[in-house]
Amino acid sequence: MIGRGRDDARRIEAALASPGPWRRAWQELRDNRVAFVCLVFLALVGLGSLLAPLWPLPSPIALALADQPGPPVAPWNAFLVHGFVPDYWQLGPVDRALVAARQWLFGDLQTGAWLGTDAKGRDLLARVVWGSRTSLAVGLLATLTSLVVGVTWGAIAGLAGGKVDELMMRIVDALYSLPFIFVVIFLITVLDGWREELRDNLGLDRESLFYVTIGLFYWLTMARVVRGQVLALRGSEFLAAARLAGARWPWLLRVHVLPNVLGIVLVYLTLSIPSILLFESFLSFLGLGLEPPKVSWGLLAVDGADAVNPLAIDWWLVAAPAVAMGSVLLALNVLGDGLRDALDPKGGRA
Repeated sequence: MIGRGRDDARRIEAALASPGPWRRAWQELRDNRVAFVCLVFLALVGLGSLLAPLWPLPSPIALALADQPGPPVAPWNAFLVHGFVPDYWQLGPVDRALVAARQWLFGDLQTGAWLGTDAKGRDLLARVVWGSRTSLAVGLLATLTSLVVGVTWGAIAGLAGGKVDELMMRIVDALYSLPFIFVVIFLITVLDGWREELRDNLGLDRESLFYVTIGLFYWLTMARVVRGQVLALRGSEFLAAARLAGARWPWLLRVHVLPNVLGIVLVYLTLSIPSILLFESFLSFLGLGLEPPKVSWGLLAVDGADAVNPLAIDWWLVAAPAVAMGSVLLALNVLGDGLRDALDPKGGRA
């Protein structure tokens, strides 16, 4: 009996010492070197874009009109040059403070044309870095909007079951039957005519309207995914015990359901951002995205398309935004694959 008690004590100590599911997932992700490198790369890109006003870059809209776009200049030939002009669109208070800190640190020094300039003399490196802020913000905010709607809808449908579930999922099916691209284009075009009313009454500018419109139509797949996960949890013992104890829906969703679907939500987050980034580029290409003087990777893609003609190809105008967007999209997809393996309760990678 004493030996059996010691064995039970050892098993209890081992269970207490074993890492939790999130700590185990973090260890799995760190062991996946490619996915972890992508995570670090995305963190650096996000930090770099967030602090874009602080870097010694030229203004992304400062003009120096020329007949032809200027080719890239090697950094060792023009590392820092004089001539910075604080010419921006209307910035928020935080960005204005960062620009002031940038002038205090670097004065009128700015980087050379390391990635070249366009036909209007605007520095391409500055436009790529500032464009990353807009494109990543569109991807993140639109994805978060779709996650809030999709997770809530799918969790309620799966937990309620019966006629409520049937009705909610038939609504999802009906929305799926609509041509997504044309509906978003139609809404953006129509709501653009109410721009002043939306800004004055709801505080929604064109940029915020752009985020919300895309996000409100990207939640359908997430609703189906979360509903499937919740249906798999409905027969679990801990949910049955919670119901017998008198737990209500909000408590069940917050305490039991959402923590158990958070893994699939994180994976979907990393896989949704690339599609939204591409969709933003497509809308900008059609002239329905963000308006100049603001810049995004989609607008840079439009400028690059204009630079391709039978007489000459200004390759740097195409290559710079393409490499920036392609590297971020690749990193997001690899990270999503790594998160899927790390959050797999059956053991992660093979």
